[in-house]
Amino acid sequence: MIKLRLKRFGKKKEASFRIVACNSTSRRDGRPLQELGFYNPRTKETRLDTEALRTRLTQGAQPTDVVRTLLEKGGLLEKTERPSIAIGKAKLEKEKLSKAKTKAQENNSKAESEGNEAES
Repeated sequence: MIKLRLKRFGKKKEASFRIVACNSTSRRDGRPLQELGFYNPRTKETRLDTEALRTRLTQGAQPTDVVRTLLEKGGLLEKTERPSIAIGKAKLEKEKLSKAKTKAQENNSKAESEGNEAES
């Protein structure tokens, strides 16, 4: 299967990446089938070869998660809500609700204890 992924290059701690099409079994920095773009995470610069990317996507190439987000920002793919993100958001909402409930219970117990002390 052909994957669209990032190929690292540049100096130590100053990495830049090329967006490449390669076989899913090949190494990260191995020889790619085709170079399709460039991404610099330090300056957020992105250059995409839109025609080549479209042809690879129509051929059935699968982008990795990072490349998918870059293509979504570039307007080549529609933004999709991935299940892992949806699950994470739902989990955060549950945690917020549980924290709010425990805080409300603590406030109620404090108010009751203060009321009992005032009666004594």
